[in-house]
Amino acid sequence: MYRYDQYDFQIVKERIEQYRDQVRRRLSGELAEEEFRPLRLQNGLYLQRHAYMLRVAVPYGLLNAQQIRMFGEIARKHDRGYGHMTTRQNIQYNWITLEETPEILEKLASVEMHAIQTSGNCIRNITTDEFCGVAADEIVDPRPYAEIMRQWSTFHPEFAYLPRKFKIAFNGSVEDRAATAVHDLAFTVLQNEQGEVGFRVMVGGGMGRTPILGSVIREFLPREHLLTYTEAIMRVYNQYGRRDNIYKARIKILVKAIGAEDFARQVEQEWTDIKDGPSTLTEDEFNRVAAYFAPPAYEPLEDGGAALKAQQEENKAFSNWINRNVKPHRVPGYAIVLLSLKKTGVPPGDMTADQMDFVAGLAERYSFGELRVTHEQNLVLADVKQSELFALWQEAKAQGLATPNIGLLTDIICCPGGDFCSLANAKSIPIAEAIAERFDNLDFQHDIGDIELNISGCINACGHHHVGNIGILGVDKDGAEWYQVSLGGAQGNQSSIGKIIGPSFSAHQMPTVIERLLEVYVRDRIEDERFIDTVRRLGVAPFKEHVYATPIKARNNAGEDAYA
Repeated sequence: MYRYDQYDFQIVKERIEQYRDQVRRRLSGELAEEEFRPLRLQNGLYLQRHAYMLRVAVPYGLLNAQQIRMFGEIARKHDRGYGHMTTRQNIQYNWITLEETPEILEKLASVEMHAIQTSGNCIRNITTDEFCGVAADEIVDPRPYAEIMRQWSTFHPEFAYLPRKFKIAFNGSVEDRAATAVHDLAFTVLQNEQGEVGFRVMVGGGMGRTPILGSVIREFLPREHLLTYTEAIMRVYNQYGRRDNIYKARIKILVKAIGAEDFARQVEQEWTDIKDGPSTLTEDEFNRVAAYFAPPAYEPLEDGGAALKAQQEENKAFSNWINRNVKPHRVPGYAIVLLSLKKTGVPPGDMTADQMDFVAGLAERYSFGELRVTHEQNLVLADVKQSELFALWQEAKAQGLATPNIGLLTDIICCPGGDFCSLANAKSIPIAEAIAERFDNLDFQHDIGDIELNISGCINACGHHHVGNIGILGVDKDGAEWYQVSLGGAQGNQSSIGKIIGPSFSAHQMPTVIERLLEVYVRDRIEDERFIDTVRRLGVAPFKEHVYATPIKARNNAGEDAYA
């Protein structure tokens, strides 16, 4: 993984000292909140319902054991003993005091981390496929390109005050596991017929108030032009993106307004002047960065499939975990392990300080000291020997991190919602917990199979509800919390935006709503058809009809039975 050089250390140190003085002036009253707000946001500090929230950048989701131990120390000493993994592959702390933030940033810097550009109208944390470098279907490892983009975009003066926040993703595999279609800008790394590496470029994707799938504006961009072409895109957006309306300021609105073809034309025109400029990516620079991502010291192992199968036959619980939480690795004898942060009774994505210390140890013992955060709010140990899977499973199980539900109904993606966020219309975590408790039967979940359920507490869509097979959105209805349900959303190679099924529901009704949706699926599915494929085949109508056919018995504030 990438390690800081002398310039990184100097830049981060100087930023901390600058911020420390800003905090001092705010506490003394020299700075009013409206003056301090843009300064704290530049350092990832939000003011939420009950306290400050600090969002720490985890570049392309990659961590080492030392870094996650530091996360645990911060959670223990500066928060309430836990942190929250986000859909941007970052970590958030929800109970931070302003006075302690400079000390926290110092601690992060000591392990080569920071909170820069995790907020504000700038280029945010670069995200990727969580299986980069180890996926069996990988074409090109995108991590060097993500790191190059991170270095180029950090503190870039021309793009520090964009019309709105800007999110970039990279994918380098056959299967898109980076949700590229719903990013402002996305690069799919590929090779042409001549074996040259380049990118398929997609712009204008996003969720929020106006969910849109991105448009491809270039089928093949040679890799040396990664930064110059990005610069051209950013300049067109910076010049023509709206600044008069925050809800219409994202690049997706600009691309939709003028059309992808005209947007591409303007980018190409802008690019002509800078195509071979100083930002051109040289072979030497690429090799310098790529060296940080050299494969670890894999041992020459035989494929352990036979022995693993025998262990599975002896232990059903272990077998369930292998089938859901373990993925194929490109190197014989190794496996990719997902640690679920979705145990029933725990807010999705939350980790305690003790668990952070524990997974640091797991990474050191089983996976070359590295681990990863996924945009689905779980963790990955990317390089585990097949012969050590059983021992790893036993350790993870004892710490509540081996729930065999990856990709299943209770692997819920969920934002912090109204329990913490001042922007939320409704709570998200209690809805996730109620649904998880209703369907906390692993045999039932395995029978239902792959299904993605996403929950957002407001239209900003931090829970990615638009691309959930089942999406739940918290809405305000005359001062009360209600929930809108959509069907048919999906990420990946067949990305789609979900369709709202009808009027909203109360919080107490939501588990029954999910139950009725699943009843239609079980009734009408064909053989091993996935939930999303059944929805696409049948459309929303039969699901809607069944959900609203009879009142859902839940009490509203007036003590009456109703569904909305």
